[in-house]
Amino acid sequence: MALPSYAGPLERAWYYGFRVICGLIFFFLMAPILIIIPLSFNAEPYFSFTEKMLSLDPEGYSLRWYDLLLTFGMLAPDAPRDAAWWADAWENSAWIRAAKNSIIIGVASTILATALGTLAALGLSRPEMPYRRAIMAILISPMIVPIIITATGLFFFYSATGLAGSYAGVILAHATLGIPFVIITVTATLVGFDHSLTRAGASLGASPQTIFFKITLPLILPGVISGALFAFITSFDEVVVVLFVAAHDQQTIPRQMWNGIREQISPAILSVATILVIFSIALLTTVELLRRRSERLRGLSPG
Repeated sequence: MALPSYAGPLERAWYYGFRVICGLIFFFLMAPILIIIPLSFNAEPYFSFTEKMLSLDPEGYSLRWYDLLLTFGMLAPDAPRDAAWWADAWENSAWIRAAKNSIIIGVASTILATALGTLAALGLSRPEMPYRRAIMAILISPMIVPIIITATGLFFFYSATGLAGSYAGVILAHATLGIPFVIITVTATLVGFDHSLTRAGASLGASPQTIFFKITLPLILPGVISGALFAFITSFDEVVVVLFVAAHDQQTIPRQMWNGIREQISPAILSVATILVIFSIALLTTVELLRRRSERLRGLSPG
């Protein structure tokens, strides 16, 4: 909002001071990312800017650490890069294996969290639902309770039930962490939902299944997709629960980064971090576009 012409000196000072404070906070939050990205192109095995990098010498920059993401763990990394080389990378590269595990676990847990979270949000949005506030508090508790407590509880529970060290256990654990985001997002979408549409469908003889898939779901779909993206990001970036409940061979990208920090410091971690930052920005941009589309569909913003 522009500063009005009648604003006094104090109002003008606060107007500009507030923007300076917001800019400093934004810079404080973005500074680690702004440092990591150029360091991932460092030609030297250091976590600091070299003289060649500071002088913008092309020899100070390299893609060697991005290449290491493909070759680390391969049986023949120096072989000609033909079909056999790519097959070797797909089967034996540690980072590619971690990426495959992250995608499999992330997609499976997202599907489960989205289905359960959407059903929970539909039930909690009904005014006749008893103890709505208490149930909502319990369902969103995984995003409030410290993750180390959740991970410890899951570890003891999984040890007793035999789920520890299994893909099913990791998927269920990540779905538990993703469900609160789906519930909150879908519930926010249902706030402006016109229930007269469902009553009209029922009065015309439509079954509950037809009403849900033909009326309710298309209108709340932006919120469902947004919640699913948040659940996927939560699973894709999670490391604490994986350390507690996953087997040693179930390496995800965050766990592989954690192992790399503990065992051998390599700028390849910065390369992975840069890729994850770009990936997260793309997902969050999608979430914002879906949020705006949802507001337009509900008439909360101009079309």
